[in-house]
Amino acid sequence: MEQEPDMSLYSQPDFTRSTPVARNDLPLHSARALTQGGTQAQIELDGKVYDLRITRAGKLILTK
Repeated sequence: MEQEPDMSLYSQPDFTRSTPVARNDLPLHSARALTQGGTQAQIELDGKVYDLRITRAGKLILTK
């Protein structure tokens, strides 16, 4: 008997197959504004919290 696919896998958009968007059409957010002038902020997505950090070298690190 063949199992039906888990439909929860399809509840989120599949960004790997989306049509590319021109960069000037994407929302732009300042990392400095997100961190309110500091070096860290938290970002929530679908109930999960991620940490955004600006390094001393000016790079961004996003961790779960």
